[in-house]
Amino acid sequence: MALQHAALLNTVCLEARGADAAAFLHAQLSRAVADLDPDVAPLAAWADPRGRVRALVRVVRLPERWLLVTPRDGADELLKKLGMFVLRSKVTLARADDIHVTALLDDDDEWLTATGVRAADESPNRLVRRDDLTFVRVGPSYWQALGAPARLVSLTAGMREASADEAALAEIQLGIPAVTSAVADRFVAQMLNLDVLDAVSFDKGCYPGQEVIARVHNLGGVKRRARRYGLPADPPAVGAAVLAAGAQVGEVVRSAPAGMGCELLAVVDHAAADSLLTCAGAPLAELPLPFAVPRD
Repeated sequence: MALQHAALLNTVCLEARGADAAAFLHAQLSRAVADLDPDVAPLAAWADPRGRVRALVRVVRLPERWLLVTPRDGADELLKKLGMFVLRSKVTLARADDIHVTALLDDDDEWLTATGVRAADESPNRLVRRDDLTFVRVGPSYWQALGAPARLVSLTAGMREASADEAALAEIQLGIPAVTSAVADRFVAQMLNLDVLDAVSFDKGCYPGQEVIARVHNLGGVKRRARRYGLPADPPAVGAAVLAAGAQVGEVVRSAPAGMGCELLAVVDHAAADSLLTCAGAPLAELPLPFAVPRD
């Protein structure tokens, strides 16, 4: 199947530069990055002291700087609040407006091989550098390309244009949440399955929220987690209630159009997960994820 491209205009890159950039990010994020393999671009959370996720970023290590790929909604607040922790560290934080992000959807072995992007290791989060472009394998049949806007236009010339909604749907199908201002500070990392998505390291030093996230991991878990659902209706708003017998048992984290309705990720109570669930007045049908949702 031929590749399609979608400009992710609702995604931005922040950057960290300086001698202490690696140490600073390592001390702030839930994922170990100080000795990050340059061929890996993992997800990582930035949490508050209660372990609630303030932001979710993809960490991209480049020779001259670090990029944090994150939703545009909430990025300025993230930059402002992260900056409060710089103190005497030799690090500067800013918007990397010279870097845009494009989704490459579906698959094309011939094109990927010819471009030099196809890697022998095709696990999620693999990073491939080709000249002035950076490619991240988010999942099967879904790559993200990072680079200068004009360079991305040249890269995708001749490809069918897809929509950002199609890219969002691909991420929902992989179980990847989007932490925007509507859900910031609401969920502990495990509620969003960030431990399953390799966005949390349990053998690194302290970071904001580490004590709570580690306690959840070591002493019992959480009572609700994100699951994927199909809904025969328009995409509900982030934060929309998930109901069982009229009582709220969860809330929507992310949604995107799909077929005759939509698909969504919702954080739902384990005790209600097997019940008849509704959202926006329509029934929810649970759909599979690439991993088993832990019951903790």
